[in-house]
Amino acid sequence: MSFLTRSELITHLRTEIVDEVQQEENTAIDAAIAAAISEMRGYINMYDVDTILATTGTNREPVLLMYTKDIAVWHFIQLANPNIDMELREKRYDMAINWLRGVQKGTIVPNLPLPAATENNPYPGKIKFGSNAKRNTHF
Repeated sequence: MSFLTRSELITHLRTEIVDEVQQEENTAIDAAIAAAISEMRGYINMYDVDTILATTGTNREPVLLMYTKDIAVWHFIQLANPNIDMELREKRYDMAINWLRGVQKGTIVPNLPLPAATENNPYPGKIKFGSNAKRNTHF
C-alpha cells in the first residue's frame, strides 16, 4: 500500500472534480501523487524516508500527510481547473513547500523516524561539521 492513495484525496478535492479533470484516464492522479511524494522526499531526506513512506493509516504524521495531499492536488489540477479555486490551491501548495523547507532547515522538527545507525554512518540524521578558516601566521 502507498503512503497516499487516490481515495484519500477526497479531503482536499471533491470526487466529481477528480473525475472531470482526469476523465477516463486514471494515470493522471497517480502521477500527481507520485510527483508529490517524490517532491516531499527531497525535503525530508535526513529522516528515514523509506520507513515514513511505508507507514499507512493513522500511524502517519498528520501534518506531513496533509501537505503531501496539498502538493498532489496542486500537481493534479494543472491539467485543468473546473470549479477549482486556483488561488487557494496555490496558497496551500506554497504553505506545504514552506513547511517542508522548515523541516529541511531544522527549524520545524516533525515526529518522524530518523534513519538507523549503520557501520558507515554511526550517527545518522542531521550533523553539521565545520571549522574556522585556516590562519597563516608568520613571525
